[in-house]
Amino acid sequence: MISVFRQGISVPTLLQLLAEFSWLFIAGIAAIVFLDHVPSPTPSDVAHWFMFAVVVISLNIGFGVYQSHATPSRGLYLVRALLAVSIATMLAYLIAKLLPGGTTFEENLAAGALFALSGLFLVRHVLVLPLIGSVRPHRVLVLGTGPEARLVEASLAATDPTVHLVGFLALEKNEETVVAPNQIIARTRSLEETVRQLGIREIIVAVRQQRGGVLPLRALLDCRLDGVQITDLPRFFERVLGRVPLESLKVSWLIYGSGYRQGWVRTFVKRLFDLIVALALLVLTMPLMIVCALLIAMESGAPVIYRQERVGRRGCKFTVLKFRSMGRDAEKDGKAAWAAQDDTRVTRVGRLMRKARIDELPQLINVLRGEMSFVGPRPERPEFIEMLTQQIPFYAVRHSVKPGLTGWAQVRYSYGATVEQAVKKLEYDLYYVKNHSLLLDLLILLETVRVVLLGEGAH
Repeated sequence: MISVFRQGISVPTLLQLLAEFSWLFIAGIAAIVFLDHVPSPTPSDVAHWFMFAVVVISLNIGFGVYQSHATPSRGLYLVRALLAVSIATMLAYLIAKLLPGGTTFEENLAAGALFALSGLFLVRHVLVLPLIGSVRPHRVLVLGTGPEARLVEASLAATDPTVHLVGFLALEKNEETVVAPNQIIARTRSLEETVRQLGIREIIVAVRQQRGGVLPLRALLDCRLDGVQITDLPRFFERVLGRVPLESLKVSWLIYGSGYRQGWVRTFVKRLFDLIVALALLVLTMPLMIVCALLIAMESGAPVIYRQERVGRRGCKFTVLKFRSMGRDAEKDGKAAWAAQDDTRVTRVGRLMRKARIDELPQLINVLRGEMSFVGPRPERPEFIEMLTQQIPFYAVRHSVKPGLTGWAQVRYSYGATVEQAVKKLEYDLYYVKNHSLLLDLLILLETVRVVLLGEGAH
């Protein structure tokens, strides 16, 4: 797995992205050359087909086509590719109408899109996947044989087929062994010699307790000086899973780790991004919001907008705005309660709004006010914050950035309504706090499209 703009991307995923993008672009140019008998496409034609390829790839990212932890089946891939190409064709046609020099592009758009779609499946299953199988594997040695080592093994198997787990090396001191005995490498030579003989390129230190001389630090240093990559548990899970399990997290990861970039440039870009997206969505969804307000009023009367106190950046409280999706006496006892699966307090209109996330649209006002960002950890109620901060370590770290309408935890994890689920969501929030960037924000927005269309995690 390699890092692109501080985001971990596996080699197979990057290879698939490049191959499919190249095919989409070539298919469009080929449609002009062979159908219109144009020997040399104009710069305008090239720009339009480049734009078409970018839109299709972006939509595929949003539809989860390239998620290594949840690779779609052939049938599902075809459905999502068809949807992406169809939407991209409509968007490209509208853009070509607005921009100059799009006549030739418009005339060949349908044929080019059909040509592109027909080849995507072949590119993936005839070219990319067989090529991935022949790529030289990244040989990995896991230091440790306990539960953490078993979790590393499962994570590698689920996320990156180019990684070859050579085996596990037990520590000299006694430790619990849960991995398969036949995968444990006998300690017949030093760590440095073992690494050289087996052609190891990376050592993953899968040991939670590292004090008291547990780790062979001198040997690890010698391996590092020989060019072998050394990775601890938090950095491994951050890179591979996009989250950081709390049981493997230490304060040093937060203090010394890279990331947490919140300079004025990042702040300015994020705020400008929030304003542009929020204003655009307000204009586009205003008719829908008016209809929702009328339906709420007809079913259960006023108020249409529900106001609730939430905790934002640096612990500052603000009033979040939502369309009311529950009855007016949902918390008549005055006690805060998490929403549950099939919550009986939710109205019929409210259930429909929640499924499509329409109830969140008034929070665009919170974004314009600067109380929220478009992307960030979801804001929680003060009553829950107090409880979760006491029960979950590092919970307050999520308040170092503005809360958001959507976030990394929302697109990667289902709805959370218990302390245990709050822990899982925090693991994704910690990843976002450490690695947030414009690229990650765009990725989250694209994946939000999938979550909304498929109704994932809606309650």
